[in-house]
Amino acid sequence: MGQSYNGFCIRIAFDSEKERCYLVVIDRLTKSTHFIPVRTDYSLDRLAELYIAEIVRLHGVPILIISDRDPRFTSLIWKKLQEALSNWEKYLSLVEFAYNNSFQSSIKMASYEALYGHKCQTPLYWTELS
Repeated sequence: MGQSYNGFCIRIAFDSEKERCYLVVIDRLTKSTHFIPVRTDYSLDRLAELYIAEIVRLHGVPILIISDRDPRFTSLIWKKLQEALSNWEKYLSLVEFAYNNSFQSSIKMASYEALYGHKCQTPLYWTELS
């Protein structure tokens, strides 16, 4: 199987009639897309929390984020994402992610690998315990 690329493109699409928008997250390799409804008044903290709950939980921490917004937006999102990740007890979804990436002796691989057909690639350092 080819090497997976964990780079995501973020777009915000506005629905002017309903005064809401959507965080559109696209995996650049597979073109798999997530549409996350958000409000225009959401803070970057809230957007980072949603990103963790909806994207990191399923795919891991991205290696790269590309945005159609100002480069300062991408920089702020990275900063808020790092801040949010430092408060791990708030994010049970990350515990779920870690569990699903742990070796399961009954299936001789991690659940993530069984589900997606490849090992999860993440910039976080995972240590194997013997």
